[in-house]
Amino acid sequence: MPLSIFGFRALWSPYFMAFILILIAGYFFLTIKKRHQFNESEPLKRGQAVLFLISMLLLYVIKGSPVDLMAHIMFTYHMVQMAFLYLVIPPLLILGIPNWVWTHIIEMTLFKGLFRFFTRPLIALVMFNGLFSIYHIPMVMDFVKMNIFLHAFYTVVLFVFAIFLWWPLVNKLPGHYQLHGLKKIGYILGDGVLLTPACGLIIFAPEAMYATYTDGEMWMKAMALCVPGATLEGLNISGPELFTNMPAQEDQQLGGVLMKIIQEIVLATILARVFFEWYKKESREIDPIDESLVQQDPHPVD
Repeated sequence: MPLSIFGFRALWSPYFMAFILILIAGYFFLTIKKRHQFNESEPLKRGQAVLFLISMLLLYVIKGSPVDLMAHIMFTYHMVQMAFLYLVIPPLLILGIPNWVWTHIIEMTLFKGLFRFFTRPLIALVMFNGLFSIYHIPMVMDFVKMNIFLHAFYTVVLFVFAIFLWWPLVNKLPGHYQLHGLKKIGYILGDGVLLTPACGLIIFAPEAMYATYTDGEMWMKAMALCVPGATLEGLNISGPELFTNMPAQEDQQLGGVLMKIIQEIVLATILARVFFEWYKKESREIDPIDESLVQQDPHPVD
């Protein structure tokens, strides 16, 4: 059955598109037009603008395009959506926003203390992975997806904690937690380990666990998260099996596998970057013994 039966609004989320466009306009208005009104502001770099635009494009694709609709039909798409929303977009967003903008955001009276607390590496690592794992407990996920406001709230909270998770790894703000060398490697490996139990539960479960993907009545209620109620009432559909031939258990297993694969690709990319930075640093340094010899006898021997 074609997805077009759900209508344009469900497929392309025009309101969310407008929200993304407002964010982009506000970003350039603040970083270019109003920059001089902020102390210690710096010109926007092309690389920052590119990263921000990529993060906004990805955000719309996974939350505003047909991908979001498919995420409520197939668990595989749900996990791909989760992977990009919490593992790919946050680091791009952090690097795409200039440091002086982050400084003004963080220095807000109430937010400052909370931000510094939750971006402590160990706390950030445990909190995000804990919230992610709790969300994917079947009874929790099914309950959250029954209420549009609760689902939106949990999604935003997880995204904020994803920012906290990535902050110690990629931020360049003076005075904030910044991991280097072995600590950064340990943090990356820890993140990979902590997410494994949730993915393992999903992959190796003996049967499909989520009623919002297997029970027709609950699935219809969950579809109200992205399809207008009037549209749903006019459709004669019974469940996700009308849109896919994949059995629910295999769909669940594939989703868990893809989530883990995407995580490993992202973390491997960060590890490669850490190694490259270390190699460049080592290449620039002069061996202390050679340096002392040069200082003692700067002239070549005849």
